[in-house]
Amino acid sequence: MTTYTMAHPASIEDNRYQERILQGVSRTFALTIPQLPPSLYPVIGNAYLLCRIVDTVEDDNGLSSEQTRTFAEMFIQVVSGNVAAEAFAEALFPLLSDHTIPAEHDLIKNTPAVIRITHSFNPTQRKALERCVRIMGQGMADYQDTESLAGLKDLAALNRYCYHVAGVVGEMLTELFCDYSEEINLNKSALMKLAISFGQGLQMTNILKDIWEDRKRGACWLPQDIFREKGFDLNELQPGCTDPRFDEGLGVLIGIAKAHLRNALAYTCMIPPRETGIRRFCLWALGMAVLTLNKINQNRFFIEGDQVKISRKSVKATVLITSALANQDWALQRMFELTSRHLPEVDILGKKV
Repeated sequence: MTTYTMAHPASIEDNRYQERILQGVSRTFALTIPQLPPSLYPVIGNAYLLCRIVDTVEDDNGLSSEQTRTFAEMFIQVVSGNVAAEAFAEALFPLLSDHTIPAEHDLIKNTPAVIRITHSFNPTQRKALERCVRIMGQGMADYQDTESLAGLKDLAALNRYCYHVAGVVGEMLTELFCDYSEEINLNKSALMKLAISFGQGLQMTNILKDIWEDRKRGACWLPQDIFREKGFDLNELQPGCTDPRFDEGLGVLIGIAKAHLRNALAYTCMIPPRETGIRRFCLWALGMAVLTLNKINQNRFFIEGDQVKISRKSVKATVLITSALANQDWALQRMFELTSRHLPEVDILGKKV
């Protein structure tokens, strides 16, 4: 088998491209990733771009289910060094639809630059990135085949979906943090368990925020059983719905997301306090998720994501406050309880506590 690893080493231009495209595809991650220690910044920035490429393949509505699966599998092989990135980019780029944003078109076109950086990392880092892309790519292709407005079968199915698109990212980040720091590595087992929950908390927040945008493209990631228990059928869900049974089901999911975000805080507090960059990276994502959940909770009958989008002022406040408290566990825990106090209180199974 031909191996394409490091056929052309990463250049200064490749690294400049990575920094530039991060700004284009995600303002949030372009903000949080530079907080990381210098040795982690390039690899985690690269990891985000790899995941974004997988996401682009999965989200482009111009691709058939078969094409999505083919390109997802091809990209897995590209990251592993078994297929040339140039072949992937040249095959996929012309097929992308206008649904895919210009920055993502650019990212696909420049996949070779991203992959040259990927292949410059140490073996532990590469293994972590390859595993993440493999699980995410295979999982997303599987779930695209079952997309419908009826929702997922149950909470367990939602948990599996969140693992494939976000929990596995938490595991990858933990591997990278543990490779970076022997002190962090001492808590690896506990961190790995919490990492999956951290990812699910962030992903559930996104799912709730994007309910209506997802439905427009024929998808619903809400679990049927949670709403069925309240007497509501997700097939009946329409924009402008004010059914109190839907309100109750949504409240349970908001509470479950909160429980996962509490685990995200526990994860963050297990990072040594002197690693303020890693803590800030975690805290900013966590803080913005809590604020988003508050917006959703206050307006459960919203009809588009922009209605529950947090303001730039709120983002700045989150950055300032969490940065100031980054190495003080007691203060962070108090802040979490204070800012999430109006959210429903349930455990990660949706049961009242």
